[in-house]
Amino acid sequence: MATEDLPTLTVQQTRALEAFADTIIPGCKRGADDDAVAGVSATPGAVHAGALDVLRHPATGISDGIAEMADTLDTLARAPGGAGEADQARSFADLPYERRRALVAELTSRANPERDFWFLLALFAYMAYDSSPHRPTAEVMRDAGTGLRAMGFGRPDDDGLWRFPVASYARELAAVHPQTDENGNLP
Repeated sequence: MATEDLPTLTVQQTRALEAFADTIIPGCKRGADDDAVAGVSATPGAVHAGALDVLRHPATGISDGIAEMADTLDTLARAPGGAGEADQARSFADLPYERRRALVAELTSRANPERDFWFLLALFAYMAYDSSPHRPTAEVMRDAGTGLRAMGFGRPDDDGLWRFPVASYARELAAVHPQTDENGNLP
């Protein structure tokens, strides 16, 4: 999907969503001026893996309301009595990491009637890190900052295809069809 087909977000909305994704799967800072990523991990996290693109993707079913969810995060960070109260934050991204975690815990608690929406946001942030569904898998495997690599998922051959010289069941399960071409396709 082309980037121009994704919902447009303000800088502030982008920061809020990236901070949320970083709260779900924390990562290292992308640079000295990175305030959305708290930097509580030494390795790349959800933001590095493309959480913003996944959250904005129409296939999630939440892309039409993603800007409003970002605005809500910022509003809740400033709300009296909320997790952001002691810090007088201007936005969710301005909260210290522990406060972000506390607010996400409130949003996903059984007591919150809107918890399903926040769980969806968390699920897609996790999905970005775990499998990067918005990118070709071979491309993802070249990127050191993904969950697939962190989990030890095997890399493809140089041509981007996976070949397994040793069958996973320690034996070949079926003979290759005689009309199979060099790409593994049948006519």
